[in-house]
Amino acid sequence: DKCRAPGVKGISATTGQEQQVLQDLEMPLARRQTEILFQEQPETGNPYLEDTLLRSYLKTHLPPKVLEEVHRDLERFGTRLLTKIQPLGWECELNPPVFRQYDAWGQRVDRIDTCSAWRRMKEISAEEGLIAEAYERRYSNWSRLYQAVKLYLFSSSSGGFSCPLAMTDGAAKVIESLGIPASLKDAFAHLTSRDPKKFWTSGQWMTERRGGSDVANGTETVARRQPDGTYRLYGFKWFTSAADSDVTLTLARIADAEGQCTQGSRGLSLFFLRVRDEEGKLNNIQVQRLKDKLGTRQMATAELWLQGARAELISAEGRGVASISNMLNITRIHNVISAVASMRRMISLSREYARRRVAFGKLLKDHPLHMQTIARMEVQVRGAFLLLMEVVRLLGLAETNLASEQDLLLLRLLIPVAKLYTGKQASAVAVEAMESFGGQGYMEDTGLPVILRDTLVLSIWEGTTNILSLDVLRSLAKSQGQVMAVFLSTVQEKLELALGTAELAPAVQHTRAALGSLTQFLQKAGPEPTLTMELAARDFSYSLARIYTGALLMEHAARPGASSTDTCAALRWCHQELCPVAVESGFGSYGAGAALQDSALVYGGS
Repeated sequence: DKCRAPGVKGISATTGQEQQVLQDLEMPLARRQTEILFQEQPETGNPYLEDTLLRSYLKTHLPPKVLEEVHRDLERFGTRLLTKIQPLGWECELNPPVFRQYDAWGQRVDRIDTCSAWRRMKEISAEEGLIAEAYERRYSNWSRLYQAVKLYLFSSSSGGFSCPLAMTDGAAKVIESLGIPASLKDAFAHLTSRDPKKFWTSGQWMTERRGGSDVANGTETVARRQPDGTYRLYGFKWFTSAADSDVTLTLARIADAEGQCTQGSRGLSLFFLRVRDEEGKLNNIQVQRLKDKLGTRQMATAELWLQGARAELISAEGRGVASISNMLNITRIHNVISAVASMRRMISLSREYARRRVAFGKLLKDHPLHMQTIARMEVQVRGAFLLLMEVVRLLGLAETNLASEQDLLLLRLLIPVAKLYTGKQASAVAVEAMESFGGQGYMEDTGLPVILRDTLVLSIWEGTTNILSLDVLRSLAKSQGQVMAVFLSTVQEKLELALGTAELAPAVQHTRAALGSLTQFLQKAGPEPTLTMELAARDFSYSLARIYTGALLMEHAARPGASSTDTCAALRWCHQELCPVAVESGFGSYGAGAALQDSALVYGGS
């Protein structure tokens, strides 16, 4: 009411209309009748009940008794997310962690203070069994999928707490894979507890100054054996997410009696350590600073000095990389969960906004081009969601010893494929969805820039796109081609199923053609790792992601009771170029000459 328009000079208000204009200008802005200044905020409801794809997937795949219990719990959880957890997530964003290096009397304390909402997120994670669910296995092989669904619903409201949960899940998986040794039994119980007072979170301290993904050559931390059989760690950790966690897993090189360490990956061993002692004092760890990040600001990411931190060796000596691979698989799956969740959240908000926002005389939902844009994003998130569900379905089979050898090979391939592809999808969808709000999408207090910033890290965390593309090639080489045989036969099986639905015929035809092109490329490239395959790694991985996701969309659309929307999504997905590696190969993009041209383009100047 205090906001008034400036006075208007030089106007003689002699007519009634002119007098009304002057009166309007004199009125407080909020009370004018001649202007519409405000837009309606998009409001979404229970995220589980509004997610028709999720509900149809669960109805199709879960046993009836499991579905009944899961549906009841997810509906309750969706209400809790909407009414309680989402406000806490926003509070985490508004109150990021603060590092206090010294107290008022000059004593070094290295304290990382987090807000009450962040601490409450930890309690809620325990209460909801967001880690426990996967390890209790109440629903046998469906337990892991059920956990993934809860994490998917939780992610966008978690205020960044999904990250420590990812590492906690990974740490629990490593300990379980080691047979839960007696010395780690208590830690495993804490990591998988439903009791908020007992629940622990874990870190994953791998990145050092000389390397991120290149841990074999970048790890400098040294472990020195003590007389009691424990170890003391000395080194510098350059990037430690969720530095306020209770425990962590980390890699280090064991020094021999002369102080020498084996270099390369064969010199790395895996250690477990408590971050603080029973009194809350750091375990001979100094915090250098908190990272100033583009996104995920709700979470404390720190640089840490290990100055004799007491730790326990939990892998065989020199087998650290192999032992921590289970953790990386889990955290990469969590990365996929976050990517799919961020896409679903942005599209849900865009869809609701289109029902409310009027532009050019009609609602946005009545503008065909605007709806086409949202529909294209919807196809992306549908494909990503089904790819996520396929990965966690296979993981559930593996964890309950129900997986075939073919299932295990497929899981090994699909984890890096899903992680690299959904990370890219999420960034693209977030940017497009932000644009659908116009200028409001750029405003911090709408919360939309937060989602965008937090999404951008998903193509970096747990291995960049190129690193994971090379990992895909390793899976091919290690299996001596078996993994590709399984991939091709699995896709063919899904296509055979889709043939029973006439409307899907164009998608089946296009996918079969893509499979043929992929096979021809592999035959031409040969079985041995070459420069050609390295240059093609990214496009090859994209081809695998698009072909397999298309097959999943067709499978979902071919099920009894499928909707026209399911069919439309499958057709639209398969209308894109499904095998970009074959297209680029035809252009000569992968030879030695192409590599020289790439270098010239980057460094040769104009």
